[in-house]
Amino acid sequence: MDKFLTVSQIKPREAKPKERKERSYSEPIKINDDGLVSARELHEFLEVGRDFTTWIKGRIIKYDFDENIDFIIIESFHQNGGKGGRPEKDYVITIDMAKELSMVENNAKGKQARKYFIQVEKAWNSPEMIMKRALEFANKQVESLKLESKEHMKLIEEQKPKVVFADAVSTSKTSILVGELAKILKQNGIDVGAVRLFTWLRDNGYLIKRKGTDWNMPTQRSMEQGLFEIKESTHLNGDGVNVTTKTPKVTGKGQQYFINKFLNKED
Repeated sequence: MDKFLTVSQIKPREAKPKERKERSYSEPIKINDDGLVSARELHEFLEVGRDFTTWIKGRIIKYDFDENIDFIIIESFHQNGGKGGRPEKDYVITIDMAKELSMVENNAKGKQARKYFIQVEKAWNSPEMIMKRALEFANKQVESLKLESKEHMKLIEEQKPKVVFADAVSTSKTSILVGELAKILKQNGIDVGAVRLFTWLRDNGYLIKRKGTDWNMPTQRSMEQGLFEIKESTHLNGDGVNVTTKTPKVTGKGQQYFINKFLNKED
């Protein structure tokens, strides 16, 4: 039987009004499903002539019991004549510790309790009980994995549109206008129009903010990052003069970059 205790094993009890109860020989002291015993209940059963706190502290010191190995201290509540409860300490102990405490009491009750704990240990370590605990543990693990899987699948479903969208863009070889990028973002839940997107790109150093012939052109940094390219075209104006115009276009890499940036910003 595992001798080490964890807080998760402990189930705080509510102490009942103090009254003498005759327990049957077959189950003189309650043992929980983790094989742990209330020292207060053991003290009551052993009919020790001292108060509980003095008794348990003395036994711990004399027989060198270790906290978190042989016992854990918890708080329970003692009912006080219907006027509410007051907290009191209990010591939740292992069967090994319970056996030793019973033996050193050196009375008939102690012998009865020790025999009982030995019987419980034998039953606990029987092949049937070992298999039962193994199945219970396996069932808990299966339920836990089902829950984790369900939560994981929910997250995948929530993220799927964003992941598929970003992955599709990453393979794009076509450069698009900033206004087209704004439309794609809007279709995917990011409400930003072309004007606001241009403003954001300028404010964050991707497009030139300074008024002039280079206004709204990609900065040196964004060009080096491969986020933009400049599309040049020529046409005749009303006076019959050839005019060259420059338009910033977002590359496939730039589309993925800005989409990821905005999606993460939304999250």
